[in-house]
Amino acid sequence: AKPMDKLWTIALFSGRRPKRAVTTTQLRHWAAERAEIPLWLFEDCYRVVGDLAEALALILPPAQRTSDYSLDDWIVWLRALHEVPSDQRKPHIIRAWDQLPVQQCFLFNKLITGGFRVGVSQKLMTRALAQATGQDAATLAHRLMGNWTPETTTWAKLIESDNSETDLSRPYPFYLAHGLEVRDNRTLGDRPIMVPETGLASGDTQKTDPATAQLGPCQHWRAEWKWDGIRGQIILRDGNVYVWSRGEELITDRFPEFTELATLLPDGTVLDGEILAWKADRPMPFNALQKRIGRKTVPKKLRDDAPVVLMAYDLLEHHGQDIRAQPYDRRRAHLTALFAALPDTGPLRLSQ
Repeated sequence: AKPMDKLWTIALFSGRRPKRAVTTTQLRHWAAERAEIPLWLFEDCYRVVGDLAEALALILPPAQRTSDYSLDDWIVWLRALHEVPSDQRKPHIIRAWDQLPVQQCFLFNKLITGGFRVGVSQKLMTRALAQATGQDAATLAHRLMGNWTPETTTWAKLIESDNSETDLSRPYPFYLAHGLEVRDNRTLGDRPIMVPETGLASGDTQKTDPATAQLGPCQHWRAEWKWDGIRGQIILRDGNVYVWSRGEELITDRFPEFTELATLLPDGTVLDGEILAWKADRPMPFNALQKRIGRKTVPKKLRDDAPVVLMAYDLLEHHGQDIRAQPYDRRRAHLTALFAALPDTGPLRLSQ
């Protein structure tokens, strides 16, 4: 495949979909007209199929000719369609349908409806990409985070280059909690895990949880409170502060309190933690934070009513060095020393 086709495939699999140029209502009417059936019949077919893009592809007449367009070509075509007046887009869509076999038409419909979603996780896609390219999976995961688009980078720069330009705002992949799978395929969920006591006399028996052997001694673990906020990373690089959510969304403008960290933290710092609405030295209900999440600009009154902090769990980057491979105790020591130099007031708290 061409480099741009590969790049767009990665972009689509990681949620970077092109903007929709036509409405689903328009597509339903145009497809029914092209298939020479009444709209009610198409709607009945759609209900049976359950997927609009698939229903469109199945109901349309067979392709009258074939297209040699690649994925990148169709993306360019779709972007150009936005420049066409909305009342003149119908013939462009019809001509595209007329040259696409059913499977290609199905994919095309997914693209133009903005509904390109696949049941493949980002982690699985990254592992497959690492296997196909011979690159390190962790390095690829980091490169695929951030604000890149196929228009702002190249396949060589994003994937193949050992010295690709670093996106200063790029976060690290988020490591999230999951239920523990035990040998009998049960999920522990929120049940407590029983760890055997030490010092029992020989021959004594004890009842243990089936997960104990997988977890190991409890003293090898660290426990964190489950705060009612949103997981986030705060990045300070080259004098600029960036705030990322676990959904890979840049949300710096929604939490301007964190911009003061540019004068408090050393350059080349990345903190991992929970963003909380916090007032009078205690967390506020999550709905107070929700009022901030949905705003692109935050008025002063809202900032005063629901100020925020980052409850820091971990230090991922220290003085510009990726320290994720260091033992947790060492990262925690760096984090504690970092907080010791900070004022007691401000938008940061150290998780205990």
